[in-house]
Amino acid sequence: MYFDTHAHYDSSHFDADRDEVLSGLKEKGVELVVNPGCDLASSRFAVELAERWPFVYAAVGIHPEMVEDIGPSDLDAIRALARHPRVKAIGEIGLDYYWIKEAEGREKEKALYHAQLELAEELDLPAIVHDRDAHQDCLDIARAHPNVRGVFHCYSGSVEQAKILVNMGWMLSFTGNITFKNARRALEVLEWLPLERIMLETDSPYMTPEPFRGKRCDSGYLYRMAETVARIKGITPEEVARATTENGKRFFGIVS
Repeated sequence: MYFDTHAHYDSSHFDADRDEVLSGLKEKGVELVVNPGCDLASSRFAVELAERWPFVYAAVGIHPEMVEDIGPSDLDAIRALARHPRVKAIGEIGLDYYWIKEAEGREKEKALYHAQLELAEELDLPAIVHDRDAHQDCLDIARAHPNVRGVFHCYSGSVEQAKILVNMGWMLSFTGNITFKNARRALEVLEWLPLERIMLETDSPYMTPEPFRGKRCDSGYLYRMAETVARIKGITPEEVARATTENGKRFFGIVS
């Protein structure tokens, strides 16, 4: 059984068949899902999904791309949502320098990232970090909050940065990108990374693995990531599924 530690079933890509997809995941071997929010509205939707589906849990937070759209009370609203018993993390948060290139916008991102890591510490919740083209700044800010534990989702940094995160007690999570033909750095990281620090995710509806690229992604494709990790680690996909599911349960504090 698999644990999809990062999937966006709140996305409009699932509006036509969300219930059908979610109801079919158990048959595809998916035991658990964490649905992170990206703004206040999607965080609320994530909580609603977690209330309706017993195997779905929520994370709440404001994605860096949303930094220009947040209001003065949004963080307070996220704090209130985070106290819901079905919420297991603050996320997704972090930095995105691919879309926001101006210095002023990046400073706003950093301030928002700091604030949400402080919220994670306040509520004793782990953080789900988005890092796109901002590896060093993402890492430096995480290191500035030593009492916070977290995961870099869809990890794309170096082995050297991975070693720092592991020494901090953080996790790394991998999506369908590890199956892509041009995947190199992520595979080098996986070769080094201890199995107990690995989590799997789909980032649905995005990052569909090979050979299904071009299709909408859902948690049923997790087996492809498990196969890739198994090949690199020299173990079976079943061993990867078991280990990464236990890693996810421990990280998010899920008892089942």
